[in-house]
Amino acid sequence: MTDVTTSGSSLADRNRSFDFATHPVPQGTEEVWRFTPVERIEDFFAEAAPGTAPTVTVTGDATLEKVSRDDDRLGKTVAPEDRVAALSWKDFNDAYVITIAKDVELDKEVIVNIQGDGSSQVAPMHIVIIAEQHSKGTIVLNHTGSARLAQGVEVQVADGANLTVVSIQDWDDDAAHIASHRMRVGRSGTLKHIVVTLGGDVVRVTSSSDFAGEGAELEMLGAYYADEGQHIENRLLMEHNQPNCRSRSSYKGALQGDDAHAVWVGDVVIRKIAEGTDTYEENRNLILTDGSRADSVPNLEIETGEIEGAGHASATAYFDDNQLFYLRSRGIPEDQARRLVVRGFFAELINQIGVDTVQNKLMESIEAELDIALELQNA
Repeated sequence: MTDVTTSGSSLADRNRSFDFATHPVPQGTEEVWRFTPVERIEDFFAEAAPGTAPTVTVTGDATLEKVSRDDDRLGKTVAPEDRVAALSWKDFNDAYVITIAKDVELDKEVIVNIQGDGSSQVAPMHIVIIAEQHSKGTIVLNHTGSARLAQGVEVQVADGANLTVVSIQDWDDDAAHIASHRMRVGRSGTLKHIVVTLGGDVVRVTSSSDFAGEGAELEMLGAYYADEGQHIENRLLMEHNQPNCRSRSSYKGALQGDDAHAVWVGDVVIRKIAEGTDTYEENRNLILTDGSRADSVPNLEIETGEIEGAGHASATAYFDDNQLFYLRSRGIPEDQARRLVVRGFFAELINQIGVDTVQNKLMESIEAELDIALELQNA
C-alpha cells in the first residue's frame, strides 16, 4: 500500500491516502467535490458504525473468495482519492476477490449481482478483481435494489492479460452509491472499463488508473441517463507513468426532467517518464428537456513532449430540432423520430462495449427512459 500526499497545481498531485484522517470532511467547495450535492450524502463522510453491505451472488466460472481485510492481495492499486473511499477502506471487514487464473480464457462473462436491501445506513464494500498473466475474461458488477453504498473496487490486470470490467448502476430511485474504482494495468495488458449508470438518487463513480509496465492499454467507456432530480457523476484520472502506453475514454449521457444533473470530469496526466504515450478522451451530453444540467470538464497535463498524441473533446447540446424536422418531413411520426435521434446518439458507444448482455440491457433501459421523456413532453 502506497500513499501519495503531495500537493500543488498538478492534476495528479492530489491527496491519495489510505488514512481517512488525511481527507477532510468535504464542504462542497473543494475541486473534487464542487459539483457534488454533498448535503445529500453527508452520512458518507462521518465516522459511524457501518451498515450491512448488499447481498452478493455470482454466476460464472471465475474464482470468488470472501477474504479478511488482511489478505495480501488487497491494497495493491492506487490509494483512495477522497474521504468516502478512505472510510470505506477502513470500515469493511471482509472483501470479495474475483480471480481469472493464469492463461485461462473465459467463454462467457461472470455476473456479480449486488442487491441492496433498502438499508438506510451507509455500508462499506470492497471488491478486488484480478486477471492473472495472459488470462482473458469479462466481469460484470450489477447493482440493483436500494442501498447507501460506499464501495471500493480494485482492478489488477497482470502482464499480457485482457480484462473487461463492467459496472452497472441500476438502483432504485432512492439509492446512493459512492464508488472508487482503482485500477492498474501490467505490461502489454489490456483493460476495458465500462460504467453504465441508469438508476439511483446520487451516484458518483471515481475511476483512477495507472500502468505497471510498457505497452499497456486502457479503454474507459461510460453511458448514463439522468432523470428528474437525479445526480450522476463520473470522475476519471488516467495517469500515464510508463512509456508507450495507450488510453482512450468515451462517455455519453442523456438528461431529462427538472434538476437532472450529470457531471463528467476527465483528468489525464502524462508523466515525464511516459514517452510514447497515446491518449484521447471525450464526453458528449444530450439534454432532452429544459431544467437539466450537464457539467463536462476535460483536463490534460503533459510533462514530456515525446508522445504519440494527446487530446480531448467535450460537447453538451440540446435535442436537435433540425434532426427531428428532417425525420418528420420523411413521414416518420414525432415520437418515433425522437427515439431514433437518441438511439443514434448512443449507438456508437454501445457498439464499443462488446458484451451482448450489457448492450441489450442498456438499449432496453434507454427505451424505457424514452417512454418517460415522451410522457414529460406530452404533459
